[in-house]
Amino acid sequence: MGRKFFVGGNWKCNGTTEEVKKIVKTLNDGQVPSQDVVEVVVSPPFVFLPLVKDLLRPDFHVAAQNCWVKKGGAYTGEVSAEILVNLGIPWVIIGHSERRLILGESNEFVADKVAYALSQGLKVIACVGETLEQRESGSTVEVVAAQTKAIAEKVSNWDNVVIAYEPVWAIGTGKVASPAQAQEVHFELRKWLKANISPEVAASTRIIYGGSVNGANSKELAGQPDVDGFLVGGASLKPEFIDILKSAEVKKN
Repeated sequence: MGRKFFVGGNWKCNGTTEEVKKIVKTLNDGQVPSQDVVEVVVSPPFVFLPLVKDLLRPDFHVAAQNCWVKKGGAYTGEVSAEILVNLGIPWVIIGHSERRLILGESNEFVADKVAYALSQGLKVIACVGETLEQRESGSTVEVVAAQTKAIAEKVSNWDNVVIAYEPVWAIGTGKVASPAQAQEVHFELRKWLKANISPEVAASTRIIYGGSVNGANSKELAGQPDVDGFLVGGASLKPEFIDILKSAEVKKN
């Protein structure tokens, strides 16, 4: 079975109630490939999750941008996996580079979060990626392998995991990894999964690309054999998100 193309829209810390309703209307009105061609997940801030879930078309799903590392309780300001499950939110993004870099989330902490979210029945978009310094020093593959290894040490079943490769130097900067650069890292990640987990997991796990993806570059990126979709930032707040979803057609042909 081929890997179904997957596109996530990470809205980050953006939006008012009116803006959110407008974005959802654009998504609901959009002509996009069918569910058997592309799986679509959008990720608004926590406070808008129920609103978006209620208004969004049924073939699109909703993700939280983060969740707490264990069962809820006296953790002020956190949202637990159990709360997300209770709200009927199926997906969560974990280990985004902004949280790793700004909030100091370590590989181990991210891995614990992934494992706990999965244990509660959530599906996880697990983010990995290198900084500009790491890329320039030639340690990209080493860095993303270490990030993936931490998760692999805590997770035995990969059915509900999507890996998002996001080169930190390309997030929100307008710089994009070239299709060849993206393909190279995705290929290396898949090779790592094959060698360290299993050929089956390597063949079935979707590895998506994030980092200044837009309507203009998505088609060429989607054409790379090991790029199974996108985690889109800024462009997911704009109508061009629909164009990015249409790039899934490339895989069909």
